[in-house]
Amino acid sequence: MRSHSYDDVFAGPRKRKIPEIAAEPGLVVEEPGSGFCGAVVRLEYGNVVLEDRHGRHRVFPLSPAGFLLEGKPVTLVPPKAPATPARTMSASGSVRVEGLRARTARDSRIWVEGKHDAELVERVWGHDLRVEGVVVEPLDGVDLLAARIDEFGTGPGRRLGVLVDHLVAGSKESRLVGAITDEHVLVTGHPYVDIWQAVKASALGIPEWPAVPRGMPWKEGICAALGWGEPYEGWQRVLGAVSGFRELETPLIGAVERLIDFVTAPEG
Repeated sequence: MRSHSYDDVFAGPRKRKIPEIAAEPGLVVEEPGSGFCGAVVRLEYGNVVLEDRHGRHRVFPLSPAGFLLEGKPVTLVPPKAPATPARTMSASGSVRVEGLRARTARDSRIWVEGKHDAELVERVWGHDLRVEGVVVEPLDGVDLLAARIDEFGTGPGRRLGVLVDHLVAGSKESRLVGAITDEHVLVTGHPYVDIWQAVKASALGIPEWPAVPRGMPWKEGICAALGWGEPYEGWQRVLGAVSGFRELETPLIGAVERLIDFVTAPEG
């Protein structure tokens, strides 16, 4: 025969824990005080609305052990809110559209100076551009920009956004851009000699972009100063250092965002 400790004698009967059940719509319970049996319709202001098999509704408070489920006492509690899926961000910092199917390309376009510009814009803004159906095309320089615009044929619903390197006062680029007056064309740019410089030096593990002697091609000068080999090898380093907008300088980010807004804005 099991002996009882002093504590056992005076402990008294253990209280049975009443289970908590989520008051999901359709759950059938009984309110024992009234004998009303019905399915949960909804919760409102700390009460539960039950509907019996005749379609009658009764409202009861969500009190502890206030209902019977299959003859056993339960406490009804509000269902947990479904977890909100974590929003994932695109490389540009916008909310990523999951399950994206690229929309049909717009007639409007964004032009950039060269292949490297196009690759960098794609790396950071590619998701946004596919959502909007915007195509980015390299120009191979802006010397013939006015003629290219005439060939393209702008108009309502057929806009052009142009991203220009080294767009600073007094530069060749600024003079060419100053001649563009078409209301369906927006030209933006950044102050850097080349799109490479719009990538933060810190992203590449260097203290700053080296100065290139006058008369030396800029990319060749950079690669020589940093020991990066040929320009195509240097570009792979630069592009590989970019995973999103945080590795880019602010003037480039603002310029590209303005172009996307311009070519996707509804015609007013």
